[in-house]
Amino acid sequence: MKAAIRVVLGDDQPIIREGVTTILTRAGIDVVRVVDNAVDLVRAAAEDRPDVVITDIVMPPGDTDAGLRAALAVRAAHPGTGVIVLSQFLEAGYALDLVGDDPRGVGYLLKEKVAEPETLSDAVHRVAEGGSALDSDVIASLVGRKRAAGPFDRLTPKEREVLALMAEGHSNSGIAARLVVTVPAIERHVTGIFLKLGLHPTESTQHRRVVAVLEYLKS
Repeated sequence: MKAAIRVVLGDDQPIIREGVTTILTRAGIDVVRVVDNAVDLVRAAAEDRPDVVITDIVMPPGDTDAGLRAALAVRAAHPGTGVIVLSQFLEAGYALDLVGDDPRGVGYLLKEKVAEPETLSDAVHRVAEGGSALDSDVIASLVGRKRAAGPFDRLTPKEREVLALMAEGHSNSGIAARLVVTVPAIERHVTGIFLKLGLHPTESTQHRRVVAVLEYLKS
């Protein structure tokens, strides 16, 4: 029997802590420790070695971005631990800071979406498995930024749509389900994206997906 995913949760609002804990527990996810400040969050990640750390951005000490800084510290100290940041506001810059040089094992969700139990539990599973779970509104904000001309201009509207869903963390089958098309159709779009971005078959498909998403978010 597969072991339950282990989570450390950090949030300074009791109602959020209770709500998230309830959602995860009902989904069969083990919340091993709950803390209310960034210092204890970093300590708990080191002591409990969870599969995933979930944290609010705004937490003591300082009540600014201490939670985000704690998440970055956890990523740096424990690369095998996934990190999900919860935010009350849409802050694309925070998402880019969290992604850094690798979107694997990273999630950024708006708190209003966490009210949907499946959204949170699905994100935890994806991040625990080394995938990403970036909120669709955050992706839309990043995609909508003005950017310099480049290889992304060669993508078709459908390829852009597929790449945006890749950036959210969806697999080919997940994208196919969202767009109501076949998996082979999505595979053709993904191949087209790789070719237009100059990502050649000498690298693994997973590596090319990571590079494509990262460049898309940061370009």
